Amino acid sequence: MLYGKIFKGLVLLIGLAAISNAADVVRYKTLGSDFPIAMAIEIPPNVTVVNLSGVVPSVINPNATKGSLEAYGNTEQQTISSLAGIEEVLNSIGLKIGDVIKMQVFLVGDPKLSGKIDFEGFMKGYRKFFGTKEQPNLPTRSVFQVAGLANPAWLIEIEVSAVRK
Repeated sequence: MLYGKIFKGLVLLIGLAAISNAADVVRYKTLGSDFPIAMAIEIPPNVTVVNLSGVVPSVINPNATKGSLEAYGNTEQQTISSLAGIEEVLNSIGLKIGDVIKMQVFLVGDPKLSGKIDFEGFMKGYRKFFGTKEQPNLPTRSVFQVAGLANPAWLIEIEVSAVRK
């Protein structure tokens, strides 16, 4: 009798675990705002988190002086280039840009803006990848202004974490 109750209890626990493992990643919208980041993200136990190293922009103007700002473009162009690079890496490992759950962005002040970051330019590039009809999943995100990156012409480096269901 006791063993029967224990067995039923174990079956119930296993069933509950299966139900919870079937859950999806939960993305909480920022209340009262349409700003394209998630307020919080809840990751169920059956999901694998994949961390990508920082991705920097590619040269977009090969005719420009090597290592120059013109070779890599402005903040918007560098954001698009970096996010396209992230998308490429994610695709190569069977993930998509919509699987990104966390993003850390390192922006360098633009010399053309008296050393201030071009947050508006960053957001223009970011909105091409996140919060669109085609890709509505939003990550949590932090943006930092840093003194510099490894290449003086880079205005941005982006790190992300993504989930594999």
